[in-house]
Amino acid sequence: MLLAGSLLALASCSDNAREASHADRSKTPSARPSASPSSTLDSEQAAVLAAYTQSWQAQAEAYAQASSAGTDLRKTTTLRALGLVEQDLETMRKAGQVTTGRPVIRPRAPEVTGGEVPKATLVDCVDTTNWVLIDKLTRKKVPLPTSRLIRYVNTAKLEKWGTKWMVTELAAQKQAC
Repeated sequence: MLLAGSLLALASCSDNAREASHADRSKTPSARPSASPSSTLDSEQAAVLAAYTQSWQAQAEAYAQASSAGTDLRKTTTLRALGLVEQDLETMRKAGQVTTGRPVIRPRAPEVTGGEVPKATLVDCVDTTNWVLIDKLTRKKVPLPTSRLIRYVNTAKLEKWGTKWMVTELAAQKQAC
């Protein structure tokens, strides 16, 4: 996943974090920030979390239909990051697969740095327990390796373009959270 990968990419990850791949996406994710935005985050950090969450929501919609058409993915994610998502979606279309359910994301407060182009990095725990890959026609669950990571660490990088934060990179880590 540009962001991290997909259910397909993480399918090879092991619970003990020795193996891995890219990451995940699907139905509108449930966001549960580790830091309370109202009490501990400044306005830039809150804006970064909002952009990250919106990107996940758009990814979830795209994975649910195996297409980014009609989603806000291009509004929240740069073309560089979008490339990996589009690869996942193409693989899913060819296999006749979509997702149901949703991932749960638990991003920590992001680190924001200034400069000509402000940047941010955040670490997240993505839980794909209820994000299921299914056959689009039969609606049956696609079997995935039992050794894949169900909850994994995801690292995101964002940049502020004008007044808006954009996800530039998502990377699923090879470790459980």
